[in-house]
Amino acid sequence: MSYHISTGRTLRGNRMPKPEPRSDRERWQADYARRLFISDLLVLGLCIAIAQFIRFGSTGTASPLAAQLPLEVRYTMVSTVLALAWSATLTLSGTRSPRVIGSGAEEYRRVVVASLRLFGGIAIVSLLLRIDIARGYLAIALPLGMIGLMAERRLWRRWVATRRAHGGYRTALLVVGSPAAARAMVAAFSHDRDSGYQVIGVCTRDEGSLADRFLEVGGREIPVVASDHGVIDAVRRTGADTVAVTATDNLGPADFRRMAWELDELGAELIVTPGLVDIAGTRLTHRVVADMPMLHVEKPQYDSAKSIRKDVFDVCFALIALLAIAPALALLALTVKLTSPGPVLYSSERIGRDGHPFRMLKFRSMYADTDTHLTALVEGDSPADPRITPVGKLIRKYSLDELPQFLNVLRGDMSIVGPRPRIQREVDTYDGVTRRRLLVKPGITGLRQIRGRTTPTPDDATRLDLSYVENWSMVLDLLLIAKTIGTVTRGEPTR
Repeated sequence: MSYHISTGRTLRGNRMPKPEPRSDRERWQADYARRLFISDLLVLGLCIAIAQFIRFGSTGTASPLAAQLPLEVRYTMVSTVLALAWSATLTLSGTRSPRVIGSGAEEYRRVVVASLRLFGGIAIVSLLLRIDIARGYLAIALPLGMIGLMAERRLWRRWVATRRAHGGYRTALLVVGSPAAARAMVAAFSHDRDSGYQVIGVCTRDEGSLADRFLEVGGREIPVVASDHGVIDAVRRTGADTVAVTATDNLGPADFRRMAWELDELGAELIVTPGLVDIAGTRLTHRVVADMPMLHVEKPQYDSAKSIRKDVFDVCFALIALLAIAPALALLALTVKLTSPGPVLYSSERIGRDGHPFRMLKFRSMYADTDTHLTALVEGDSPADPRITPVGKLIRKYSLDELPQFLNVLRGDMSIVGPRPRIQREVDTYDGVTRRRLLVKPGITGLRQIRGRTTPTPDDATRLDLSYVENWSMVLDLLLIAKTIGTVTRGEPTR
């Protein structure tokens, strides 16, 4: 959670016209917003035209609006006005704001809210003015338009991700704070690469000479470019677009106010973060008390993650999934059985909720007589594991060996989403913090499998698992299930 602070510059008591972009960040954000505006209008025009055609057919252009108006209005005019009004509502609702475009769920939420608000307004106006707009036309236009907008925004995000992979559409960021707080903030920005922030330097307290000083974060050395009192000069020297200030002992309220003024003159953005990491937005409430912004943090969601509704959802989802993939399961079982001797299923002991052991099921992906393949594993030059069968390599690539774990869900040992189950010797090394993983059922997939896909460190794995446990919600489970389906179909590993 962070606060974006800006100064609304005025001239003679009136707000100045929108200034020209003064930084690379403002330029690419303005360019992206223009692209969104044009594509939004095109998508809305197409979706509304389709809705008109579905409702009225090829004669839709000649269909008049049933209303007590002095002039006859046809649905072609209604569709044109609706598309323009919808686009204007998206603009007024901030769906193209630099704060939300390109990453995160807030952009999608604003699109949905703006669309529902527009159609709610249409319903009220048509009732008051006795304008009888065809309900079937509106019932088709609303979902079709929202789906079109969501798909369009998704495609633009993929385009932005490609640009960022080649060094474009990035925000050069300076982190300001004490060494420990700055290190945590750099790590947090590194975990969310989709946001486009690229940390180029740190401004921290003056501890002697700043020359050749670095902060090492995740194997990367971040240069210390200035003290926390030299931020403005550092922005000029480095060309940073944004300054993120976290916990620091050397900057007071007057320093923040002056910094905001000076950064605005340079076209740079100021972000003030309280240093809360891995706290979901649903647990935060923003209030202003005595002219000071306050964040209220709700308690961790341990109890909610063990709720009856999660258990009911898990059982229903597992039943539907097993029924849907039953033919595939039978084919996989037959293939495993015929291609190598041994049982179809492999089970191993794992530790579940509250430390209770259970037998986790998988399709067997290794030879049953693995001892005969150990010599090849030790002496061989090939990076491939000779203990894995040819079929095993394929089913592991697409995580098909995990499908029998739906049976573990029905037995109550596992959940659809949760921390991955661990073996006893790993659990024996847990400290008091890490043992919080065991407060919920282990899952077939989880937050670590989606966000920590490039072999996360043990600390990263623990952080992501605990973040899921503390911030659980049904919406989060649904999002992780959808992302898991996407990554599995692309053949990316989910372990």
